[in-house]
Amino acid sequence: MAFKKLTVTSSLELALCETDFVIEAIVEKLEAKRKLFAEMDQLAAEHVIFTTNSSTIVSSKLASVTARGDRICNMHFSNPALVMELVEVVKSEYTSNETAEVTSELAKRLHKVPIKLNKEISGFVMNRILASMMDEAIELYEKGIASFEDIDLACTKGLNHPLGPFSLIDLTGLDVHANVRMQRQQETGDPREGPSKTVLDKIQKGELGRKTGRGFYSYT
Repeated sequence: MAFKKLTVTSSLELALCETDFVIEAIVEKLEAKRKLFAEMDQLAAEHVIFTTNSSTIVSSKLASVTARGDRICNMHFSNPALVMELVEVVKSEYTSNETAEVTSELAKRLHKVPIKLNKEISGFVMNRILASMMDEAIELYEKGIASFEDIDLACTKGLNHPLGPFSLIDLTGLDVHANVRMQRQQETGDPREGPSKTVLDKIQKGELGRKTGRGFYSYT
């Protein structure tokens, strides 16, 4: 029933002509997002709120290419978005309280649970915690301590997570995971923030996760 209410178009102008609220979810690359936000700013009505689903790129880096900085914020859905309830609403120095409130209320209407971040920080709350867990999981795997399957089981059966870290990387895409880590590395200057050799090797082989049929796991 819900899918029948969706309208799909490849025209940005058509998508924005009667829109009040935008959730951007393109590739996790800053320049691509800046280009899109600049284009949308020219096409959308003045009142329209722009949000980004980015888990790393803060909205102030996108607001600067528009004339609506007060109507821009992060609206980050947890993965898998159809299952997980959390939505992080992140204010920048430009975001108005009204924009944050409207975004939070929309999350509630979508049957999600919003949390508000009053200051920007790369990775926000959830992904900063998740990144530490993923780092530890990959290190345990690379050192041969346990298989990736058993590490996932430790998280799902021992920590009651819906997905283990390797299953989650497969779901979101190894390329997306790598782009996020590279963005963090650029922001911090810390090479330890970059993607692991294991992930880069799989990307080199074209093993990007569920979307290619193979990542850490194989999918048929």
